[in-house]
Parts: sequence; structure tokens; C-alpha cells
Amino acid sequence: MAITLKAARVNKNLTQKEAAALIGISVETLVNYEKGLSFPNVPIIKRIENVYGLQYSDIIFLT
Repeated sequence: MAITLKAARVNKNLTQKEAAALIGISVETLVNYEKGLSFPNVPIIKRIENVYGLQYSDIIFLT
């Protein structure tokens, strides 16, 4: 089941601030990922997978 990055965060009941802190990035960076303005590198993708409990292939990164 594919899900957008924002929907994955909302499903975990996390604010952008909380999610960014857990992932180890700034809120601005997370906003850019959610809007498709930038794309995370592999180490950040791994952290996103761990925080949201999803596999990379299930996450829709908007472009």
C-alpha cells in the first residue's frame, strides 16, 4: 500500500516538529520533502522508514 510522506506522518499522529526531531532533520527540510521540493538521501530515507514503520517502496515522494 503506497502512502504519501505527509499521510505517513499523520497516521503516526506526529506533528512536523515531532517527526523532524525523530528523523534528525529540520522542520523546513521535512516540509520540503512532504511538498516534493527536495528529496532525502539514503541515510535519511532509512530513518524515515524506521520512524514511520514503512518500507521505501511504500512511500510516495511527491515530485
